[in-house]
Amino acid sequence: MKKVLIASNNLGKIREIAGILAELDIVVVGQRELGVGEVEETGVTFIENAIIKARHASLCSGLPALADDSGLEVDALDGRPGVYSARFAGPGACDADNNAKLIESLRQAGPGPLTARFRCVMVYLRHPEDPSPVIGEGVWEGEILREAHGVGGFGYDPYFWVPQAGCTVAEMDEMTKNRMSHRGAALRSLLRSLRENHV
Repeated sequence: MKKVLIASNNLGKIREIAGILAELDIVVVGQRELGVGEVEETGVTFIENAIIKARHASLCSGLPALADDSGLEVDALDGRPGVYSARFAGPGACDADNNAKLIESLRQAGPGPLTARFRCVMVYLRHPEDPSPVIGEGVWEGEILREAHGVGGFGYDPYFWVPQAGCTVAEMDEMTKNRMSHRGAALRSLLRSLRENHV
């Protein structure tokens, strides 16, 4: 049975990934369990940031590593906040700060739907210098609402309307969110690639 380090401290994310990777006889371990700290995300794309995190985790642990980077892309804001989604309102910003900055940034947008998407990239490295990372990507299309709806989820979830579901992400149950989400899609894409590459 292969052991893989998940470059995350998010226990919900680690559980979700562990459940899916169990199909490949892979046991996952969170970076906190091995004393691996976080690394600064200096990339300008989701792929670059995911590789930075996976490389750091693999280097510190000596294990293969899986990392993701994700964010919100709003068309009316030319794709922002993008890779800066977690720190849109500045370093150390919380979800409420980032949501307030998002709504303030959209004040100049005209009426009508504010199309947007959540994007997630997942990267698997066999070792820190792996020249051929395995990459999975998922996109979740929707619209941004000007007012929050729902109390579940985190981040931009109360503002992200999913037309197919008829609700915001914050109004979804966890099973529906995991089935439809960008992270779930990226993980399924990565899983297909891992199987194809016999990892």
